[in-house]
Amino acid sequence: MTSVRLALANVRYPDTPDASIELAARAIQDAAATGASIVCFPECYVPGYRGLGKMPPPPDPEFLERGWSSIQDAAARAGIGVILGTERVAQGALMISALIINADGSRAGFQDKVQLDPSEEGRYARGERRRVFTAGPLTFGVVICHEGWRYPETVRWAVRHGAQVVFHPHFDIADPGMLRPRTFADPNNTFHEKAALCRAAENTCYFATVNYANERSVTTSAVIAPDGRVMAWHPYGDEGLLIADVDLSLATGLLAHRCHTITADI
Repeated sequence: MTSVRLALANVRYPDTPDASIELAARAIQDAAATGASIVCFPECYVPGYRGLGKMPPPPDPEFLERGWSSIQDAAARAGIGVILGTERVAQGALMISALIINADGSRAGFQDKVQLDPSEEGRYARGERRRVFTAGPLTFGVVICHEGWRYPETVRWAVRHGAQVVFHPHFDIADPGMLRPRTFADPNNTFHEKAALCRAAENTCYFATVNYANERSVTTSAVIAPDGRVMAWHPYGDEGLLIADVDLSLATGLLAHRCHTITADI
């Protein structure tokens, strides 16, 4: 058995871009104190998701570079890997992304959001490439919000390329009058958390989904086991870390690798 401790940062929406850096650095330190090997933040945590009633200042590549460097320093001091939900500007286009930071503070690279929500088109450009990353014995992929909920192929790709855990940074805030769930994957809730169970079970992998802490959320942070069981979930709207120890020997990817590609003659 190879056990890895994961941390999901169920953090509040930052009041300012600078606050996103400060809050992320604090969560990195707190996650390291639990013995976690890696901590994952919600979608676009730096500088804050742009949409659903939230509108941070205009994109600033210089601020992003400064912020990333500061968070890399925090990761190096704490000795922990980081999956940082962030915006980035590439070739003049604004993208939703995740910056992967190694435990020594170096950059492993970015995973851009490839499948945009229709509401994001025109505001963000989509990515073109998928990757998997490593952190010690852990191999993992990242799928961001809409693409993890609505496009099962994104998770399957990561697992077929060796991922044992697929992290899912997202941002969700409910419309007024929607259900206030009291338990994860409530049958009366939207489909989203049920999809998280499916992503794990249909690929025999761990699925780690992480949202902001906000009082109107209908999804929360959770870690799902390779058989589709809920290992741990964070109370809705509460700020804090969700910690889970995962046994990598159970993340065999069996069902993902048994999927056959069918070519039809028309």
